[in-house]
Amino acid sequence: MVGADGLTPALLKEADHALRAHGLIKVRVFADARDVREQTMTQLCDALSAAPVQHIGKLLVLWRPKPEPDAPSPAPDRQPGPRVVKIVSFSRSGNHRATVRKVKVLGNERVTAGGLVKRKDSRRATTRLNPTKKRSAG
Repeated sequence: MVGADGLTPALLKEADHALRAHGLIKVRVFADARDVREQTMTQLCDALSAAPVQHIGKLLVLWRPKPEPDAPSPAPDRQPGPRVVKIVSFSRSGNHRATVRKVKVLGNERVTAGGLVKRKDSRRATTRLNPTKKRSAG
């Protein structure tokens, strides 16, 4: 929101942060004169390297493409690392406290709905890629 102080460094910093995160932002300007709002929009676009999208009433819409993430993505053949999972099992009667266990789950394991740790079924993935079903000569 642009108030009576106009475009302050704090406002420009917040708008830049929002554009980096979202790419498209709305800015409300509390000036009554349309030419002041248009001037504010051009100043914002110049300061933030953004493109004006829309100006309806006291609402300005700005757009700037989001930057690419800096961190490289992990290799597709790697499994996720171990993680600690809390397993909560409630008492059958409901009168006692629930028991909480912390279990280390490896990348090739999963936690079932019953709280058991099982290995992922790697056969499913291979059967989809290499079906072994024979066609009958009919």
